Amino acid sequence: MTLAFVLINVEVGTEKEVLEKIKQIEEVKEAYMVYGTYDIIARLEAENLDKLREVVTKKIRQLDKVNSTMTMIVMEG
Repeated sequence: MTLAFVLINVEVGTEKEVLEKIKQIEEVKEAYMVYGTYDIIARLEAENLDKLREVVTKKIRQLDKVNSTMTMIVMEG
């Protein structure tokens, strides 16, 4: 199992809307609105790195009003 945290920037004023969409993605286990450089942080679990890449690029980054993401893959817990 591959674990990652994704930091997400969205258009101003759309944080709650995007957060709800992100929470509906099966691989997203937790997601929160945060203050600071990023607007949302999400914890993802995927079968492998390829599946993780697919979730980030095709499910999260393609959401309307998502401006950018930064993915941090967990190496050790």
